[in-house]
Amino acid sequence: MLTVHELRIYPIKSLGGISVTEAEVEGKGFRYDRRWMLVTPQGQFITQRTHHQMALIDVALTERSVRVWHRHRPDDVLEMPFGELSGEHLPVTVWDSHGIDAVVVSETADRWFTAAVGVPCRLVYMPEASERPADTTYACYGEVVSFADGFPYLLISQASLDELNRRLEAPVAMLRFRPNIVVAGGDAHQEDAWDQFRISDLDFYAAKPCARCVLTTVDPATGEKGKEPLRTLGTYRQKNNKIYFGQNVLPQSAGVVRVGDRLEILSHRIPVL
Repeated sequence: MLTVHELRIYPIKSLGGISVTEAEVEGKGFRYDRRWMLVTPQGQFITQRTHHQMALIDVALTERSVRVWHRHRPDDVLEMPFGELSGEHLPVTVWDSHGIDAVVVSETADRWFTAAVGVPCRLVYMPEASERPADTTYACYGEVVSFADGFPYLLISQASLDELNRRLEAPVAMLRFRPNIVVAGGDAHQEDAWDQFRISDLDFYAAKPCARCVLTTVDPATGEKGKEPLRTLGTYRQKNNKIYFGQNVLPQSAGVVRVGDRLEILSHRIPVL
């Protein structure tokens, strides 16, 4: 039997994630997931790929706000109440998505993150009215996405990570891959062959395997960059010069999913690998 093993939300793109016991499924992703993002003053997105120290900024959600702090300075906490925004709109870019409507949070947040990251940056929020299309090569029904790279959800099975760690000299945590949904049960890389599936009474479909980048080589505990796990994944999870691990997922329902919910496979497809 397949079940939901873990649910994770990443409120601010490329910063620390939050493990939750339940999450609200929305079209853009889980509620609060990647609704905030750091950008350059010109609106270009900023991530751990080039600024590894972002791995050391942790995030928490309260009933009324988002809280952030640098792991080396835990007493310097920035709290941002929901809905308190500057009103300044800034068009931003995420990969090939240009001119995404975003709202600057505050000058206070800009100063705090500029000091924490070490480069000039601004914190922006995606308002509900802002619609960014998901990757149209794979999104079949006009789906939208938040500030995530290309799809609203990422799913990985625990068995897939276990197989990777069996091959590694030093095991890595699931945090390296930043999934939203971790599934328990079944075989390694079973998600490669999933097409449509259901969690509790909510329907989803797998859009494509997730191509992995150098962000997975940044240790989320230290912010240090190495060669693993991409080097080992490249020996058995590579095709057409891309390394795949996990599945990008699109929702067909809205509602709530919980840790422990059963996952049912409705249809299969021929896997890419």
